[in-house]
Amino acid sequence: QAPVGFWDPAGFTKDGSQENFNRRRQTELKHGRIAMLATMGYITPEVAGKWPGYLSPTLGLKFSDVPNGLAAISQVPAAGWAQIALWGAYCETSQEQGAGTPGAAGDFGWKVLTASTPEAKTSKLAAELANGRLAMMAIIGMFFQDGLTGSAWGDWALYTDSPLRAFESELGVQAPVGFWDPAGFTKDGSQENFNRRRQTELKHGRIAMLATMGYITPEVAGKWPGYLSPTLGLKFSDVPN
Repeated sequence: QAPVGFWDPAGFTKDGSQENFNRRRQTELKHGRIAMLATMGYITPEVAGKWPGYLSPTLGLKFSDVPNGLAAISQVPAAGWAQIALWGAYCETSQEQGAGTPGAAGDFGWKVLTASTPEAKTSKLAAELANGRLAMMAIIGMFFQDGLTGSAWGDWALYTDSPLRAFESELGVQAPVGFWDPAGFTKDGSQENFNRRRQTELKHGRIAMLATMGYITPEVAGKWPGYLSPTLGLKFSDVPN
């Protein structure tokens, strides 16, 4: 899909096998659907609230007693997990999903969100893939922040052990991401290393700003009149951008 087109940075499809591509697409679609449900499972209880009544009447466990996020894992009774596992097994085995079957393409006969024209159906299927990809990234991010902070919404204030806190007041730390170091360069907590990288970042940034304007300015404002090299007869206008 636009804007990246067919994007395979890991090279999974370099063997050119249609069979392998179809198998991975089937897996991608399935994982995307599960991730969309999981993402909504994180969000919905926070926004809409939880079901009234009991999750387990025999144990006296109400839905409201189950926390959101990873903390719910330890609260759901064993019988509840067994039901979840059995439902997953039913979904896997209730329809043939071998190569070339409708199940392999993700079609399980549920037509609530289908379309009346081939073009509209293709558009919706593409949207499902895109939303599933986004949801896979989202749920992993939710798991990660939940695991670090103990909160389903990843409250940064709760992650008191983070070594990145040493640099939260530095120049350049801005909303909405705050101090952002996904590669973990500052995880050693060294102020000396931070200062050295900040010096390099500032220098590279200044050079990049000049280089960017060097691309843009000649196209917008034109080039200098006269000669770049009078001895060679080379004008500024002779130099391409």
